[in-house]
Amino acid sequence: MVTGIDCSKDYFDIAVLKDQKVVFEKRFTNDIIGFGQALGHVLGSHIAMEATGPYYFQLARFFHEQGQKVSVVNPLVVRRFSQMQLSRAKTDKKDAVLIAKFTALTHPKEWVMPSKDILHIRNLESYLEGLKARRGMLYNQLHAFEAAATIDARLNEEIKTELGHYDKKILNKEKEIENLIAESYAGLSQNLRSIPGIGPRSASLLIILTDGFKMFENHKRLISYFGLAPRIYESGTSVKGKNHICKMGMGQVRKVLYMAATAAIRCNKACKELYERLRVKGKPHKVALIAAVNKLIKQSFAIAKTGRQYQLQPS
Repeated sequence: MVTGIDCSKDYFDIAVLKDQKVVFEKRFTNDIIGFGQALGHVLGSHIAMEATGPYYFQLARFFHEQGQKVSVVNPLVVRRFSQMQLSRAKTDKKDAVLIAKFTALTHPKEWVMPSKDILHIRNLESYLEGLKARRGMLYNQLHAFEAAATIDARLNEEIKTELGHYDKKILNKEKEIENLIAESYAGLSQNLRSIPGIGPRSASLLIILTDGFKMFENHKRLISYFGLAPRIYESGTSVKGKNHICKMGMGQVRKVLYMAATAAIRCNKACKELYERLRVKGKPHKVALIAAVNKLIKQSFAIAKTGRQYQLQPS
């Protein structure tokens, strides 16, 4: 038996399949009461759900702690599977059935509960991003007032003082995260930072979002998880479209990795050669930069799995 679960903020839908046939479907509240009510219907099955926002985590943890086999799958992969199935209708119940069919066919690997350290750091990281967003809104507001020349000196000073407070809190949280990474993942962080282009921020995010690289079996899945896998639209030889990256991923880490790749195309031999080769072929800067990002991820994955520092390539 397999069970597909589609989670949302207030409820989750389950679909249980046996021999490719739906034998049970129902909606439950996304809380501890609903978890308990659903448990009896899924016992002994391979349970799978998408990694959609924060709404799946408590349910995944509950089933995991009850000794059930749980998989958390990339929504992008399920979406591709849906397209292969020529599925057009999108409802919560149909999504649950689709996830169950995907699980029966692909047997995704079992989910591993992230460590307490990683969960704590992720919460700090989320709070940090919120601080930056609020600071950005305040800065834009000040800029608008100044551009219109309508702000008085007192309000100007008040906003600038508040911006200073945000800057201090942001700096403190970044330092706190960096210290926690150094305590729990000192060796891994140091090894990642030996890669030309990978700095403290990009190393920390890679560790945080991959649970110390335990979540992925190969670099291609990690690239897909971050939403950096290329999409190519082609039909025979008559229809060709532009190459795009899949946007279903984590914009936060993409921004940091773009900056890391910008440095890497200057100081990382493999990334520099790849970038220049693509540019000579006429590829746009962004396409070549994304290729350099993916090269960095591949290098990072190799470093994390081997436990060795980056070795400079001979000229």
